Amino acid sequence: MKKIFTAIALTTVIFLSLSINQAQSQNASIRGFVYEKKTGEPIIFTNVYLFKTNYGAATDVNGFFAITKIPPGDYTLMVTYLGYDTLKMEVSLKPNDLMSQNLFLNKSSVMLEAVSISGEREAARTETRTSIVKVTPMDIKQIPSVGGQPDIAQYLQILPGVVFTGDQGGQLYIRGGSPIQNKVMLDGMVIYNPFHSIGLFSVFDTDILRNADIYTGGFNADHGGRISSVMDITTRDGNKKRFSGKLGASTFGAKAMIEGPIKKQGPDGGGSSSFVLSVKNSYLEQSSKVFYEYVNEDGLPFNFLDIYGKVSINAANGSKVNFFGFNFSDQVSYKDISNYSWDAVGGGANFVVIPGNSPVLMEGIAAYSSYEMRLEEDFTSPRTSSINGFNVGLNFTYFMGKDELKYGLEFLGFKTNFEFSNDVGQKIQQEENTTEIAAYVKYKLTTGKFLIEPGFRVQWYASLANVSLEPRFAMKYNATDNTRIKFAGGFYSQNLISARSDRDVVNLFYGFLSGPDNLPEEFDGKEVTDKLQKSQHLIIGVEHDLTRHLTINLEAYYKYFPQLTNLNRNKIYDEGTAPPNTPDSEMKDFIIEKGNAEGIDLSVKFDKNRLYIWAAYSYAFVNRYDGENWYHPHYDRRHNLNLLGSYTMGERMEWEVSVRWNFGTGFPFTQTQGYFEKITFDEGINSDYLTQNGQLGIEYAELNEGRLPTYHRLDFNLKRKFYLSENSILEADLSITNVYDRENVFYVNRVTNNVVYQLPVMPKKNLPRGRWKVLFFRLNLGDEQSN
Repeated sequence: MKKIFTAIALTTVIFLSLSINQAQSQNASIRGFVYEKKTGEPIIFTNVYLFKTNYGAATDVNGFFAITKIPPGDYTLMVTYLGYDTLKMEVSLKPNDLMSQNLFLNKSSVMLEAVSISGEREAARTETRTSIVKVTPMDIKQIPSVGGQPDIAQYLQILPGVVFTGDQGGQLYIRGGSPIQNKVMLDGMVIYNPFHSIGLFSVFDTDILRNADIYTGGFNADHGGRISSVMDITTRDGNKKRFSGKLGASTFGAKAMIEGPIKKQGPDGGGSSSFVLSVKNSYLEQSSKVFYEYVNEDGLPFNFLDIYGKVSINAANGSKVNFFGFNFSDQVSYKDISNYSWDAVGGGANFVVIPGNSPVLMEGIAAYSSYEMRLEEDFTSPRTSSINGFNVGLNFTYFMGKDELKYGLEFLGFKTNFEFSNDVGQKIQQEENTTEIAAYVKYKLTTGKFLIEPGFRVQWYASLANVSLEPRFAMKYNATDNTRIKFAGGFYSQNLISARSDRDVVNLFYGFLSGPDNLPEEFDGKEVTDKLQKSQHLIIGVEHDLTRHLTINLEAYYKYFPQLTNLNRNKIYDEGTAPPNTPDSEMKDFIIEKGNAEGIDLSVKFDKNRLYIWAAYSYAFVNRYDGENWYHPHYDRRHNLNLLGSYTMGERMEWEVSVRWNFGTGFPFTQTQGYFEKITFDEGINSDYLTQNGQLGIEYAELNEGRLPTYHRLDFNLKRKFYLSENSILEADLSITNVYDRENVFYVNRVTNNVVYQLPVMPKKNLPRGRWKVLFFRLNLGDEQSN
């Protein structure tokens, strides 16, 4: 395996050195943006091409396209996209011309299904897309929504390789990576916890999302600082033409969104500015006492509030700057078990600049965010954690025909503060300031049937005095028009670690710590020379189009973690007062581990006319070695299956019914063997163990040798749209969660043996099964842009 990763590194360096030397000839270029004429919102991932030629490009997440290395001559520029009229424009290009052209599409009542399929297939041929899933609001709204509120947290649960702890807990695990190893960005800003305690909802409002790129492994050099996965989310701009809004309420919570122009965009473009503001909250703790008292007489203890705002200033040529800010908060209180809360706040700005005389796209970000959390439990000390910091980045993309060169710089700084007491009462506390600086380059080369994408990243961890050299590589071979073979791999590192108790059956608390320098001097018989957590990814897969509407994707992956840092659950002594010759495993705050994750992910997608079917199955193993024993971490799930079906009905597509079923084998946990009286000897040798009152001690079995029961759940959703006017829609939504009322275990208190289950059937109300309640009505005061 080491030879394979070495080969990746050498191949990356060779291709970069050869590719970057390519020069531009005396050809012409066309660049610009594609917008929806009605709102001014960019149209993403659509094809812009010169009719009857092989010259073309897809728009990016900003709606930007660049077609370069075009021979001089006269052409017809075309744009085709599902739901919009085809745009045609005659252009005449001279040698060395650089034409900037913004394009505006009108919505059409004609369904261009063939164009949609063609666009997807073209993207599959021209992008490596190994272990990458692109998610749009339209995708999210195809799954059964809980409480009538479609959410990316619910959509992520159906992706292959992704594991959630369940309806509650809000933790995301991607191909063997824990939440701390998954990087989440919102408009380029780092988000430290994207999910609420009730795992059905994220902090993101689906109505203002533009796109989300989910990298489950093998991501290239433009992303770093995490060793497992990346989730890159972009919000849309506010309506540039007119004011609009949206209101919604359900038994779970309420939401409101308003948007509009500050300076209107003209009929044919021009400079403009706009805003969008979103607020959503949960009042489930209060409403559940009325609607779901059968669950818990004290109500379901979940409350959250999410606020996000954005102002966009756009130049006539498409360059723009966005200013944004957020405040997300969460509160959950399980009576007689625990109280858990967190609060996040942040803001920043990003920009896109189109230089005047060069086929280059320049992007930048400067942002600050902070996150604080606290968990209080009976019989244990409180756990607290906070992290705050900034991230600044500058990226350049240089277009060379079908090839692209991208490079950039990234600066990060953050402060962590953490306090935790382990199972023997030893306090672990840390306060650290950390700085990271990174530079990267990647190149996409198209040659014949091959797409080759080498990359290289240098990550400097200033506080640890460590430099990480990280080659990355991706490749795709278009074997036939219907079959594509793909590969990705690379080296990854990170500084942040999490702090949780592996003794908990299910854990709500994830503390943040910067990588400590007080590590054991040896691990597994070898000297520890590096303070970073590291991983190496290897992924191979195949895509095959059985028909124009049916696609199968199969990927096998292996992630090797040669060094991980974990909280020392076996610490007994403080290092300064430990007896002589005490081993590191009994006095260090942190320990070194290693491990691996391997598995196979299979997905099947059928999308034709009004019917959408999705099936995803994962078979996976996650292993860790702590220097003495191999064990399975608490998120190791052997089998995970998701089935989804959606069908749209009616003359105006006003009816939609969807069903989703999830099955997952049980998670590992450490069983309890017994209880005993633990004497703390507070007065040292003067303590009288005969008269001193002890504390309750727990005798644990072998680490994570037990398994929770199997998890499965069926959800149902029925939606109906009522078109009140051109710009007003009333949407009624009936959703049933956990249709057959499966009792899935969520949390067990070891001391009291109190069990908290995942969500039961909702609604139920102790009525006959046929008498469901309508959960959600929504009035859209704008247009269908966010529906």
